[in-house]
Amino acid sequence: MVTMKQIIVGFFSLVGIAILALFLVTGWYIVDESEQAALITFGKVDDHITEPGLKFKLPWPIQRVEILSRGTFTTTVGYDERDGEVIEYRDEAKMITGDENILLADLVVQWRITNPEKFLFNSNDPEQILFSATSASLRGIIGSSRIDDALTDQRPEIEAQVWDYLVALIEDYDIGISVMDVKLQDVELPNDEVRSAFMEVTDAREERLTKINEANKYRNQKINEAKGEQDAIISRAEGTRTERLERARGDVARFEALYNEYLISPEVTRSRLVIETLERVLPSTEIYIMDESSDTVKYLPIRSLERNPSTATTASEGSGN
Repeated sequence: MVTMKQIIVGFFSLVGIAILALFLVTGWYIVDESEQAALITFGKVDDHITEPGLKFKLPWPIQRVEILSRGTFTTTVGYDERDGEVIEYRDEAKMITGDENILLADLVVQWRITNPEKFLFNSNDPEQILFSATSASLRGIIGSSRIDDALTDQRPEIEAQVWDYLVALIEDYDIGISVMDVKLQDVELPNDEVRSAFMEVTDAREERLTKINEANKYRNQKINEAKGEQDAIISRAEGTRTERLERARGDVARFEALYNEYLISPEVTRSRLVIETLERVLPSTEIYIMDESSDTVKYLPIRSLERNPSTATTASEGSGN
């Protein structure tokens, strides 16, 4: 017959076995290399564990552990995707630009959990807060931008502004998240008619830029040609200047030599200058020596004698007679 004492001993034995089993089951946990853990004691985070391996904790309900990823998460705003493909655009993709045009914009945010305690306890749904903050940031920046900027070459600037705005919001919310990157996926017009009209405007703008580039190219070509001609003119002028300087120096040297000769023999030098001047001024003039002392004019043609020496000899003999 089982006594009361045996029943009590058996009960406590079962309780002890249950506690031991609970300790063995809940007292150990594993942290992977791509994970981090928050060790929680009576509802308060005691430790943030980042080293991988087998870890020990007190059994539930004294301690529990929350395993969180250390990887990068992705949150989409404006669309849903499956296996990397867009399956549906959501209502938040529709927004109004600063110049009162409607467009569709969607965005991807990459983020990480950097403070497990704040991520677990500072909000009920930190991912929903991140989503709402991202949507508000995108709408705020698009709402202050022109449609041309959002659809053309200002998208990187818009992304940077959204990132700055979002980071500031997440820091204010203090939910243990760090935003790593923000990327605009698609920015489109709402219907085909508006899209076609905008494409015509875009084509006209591109043609305008092409014409401007061609004009700048032609302008640069003409400027280079003008600079080349300018350099050639300057080079020729420098050559003419050098030539005239050298000629002036030569004239000065000849004048000084002539002046020195004049100082030595003024009459001879003066006569020589007169003769040389006549030869230079009257190179083809006929020269005659004339005698008007008698009624008959007698002359001697010097140039003819120079051209015909035999005649000069005869004239000389006739003159002697």
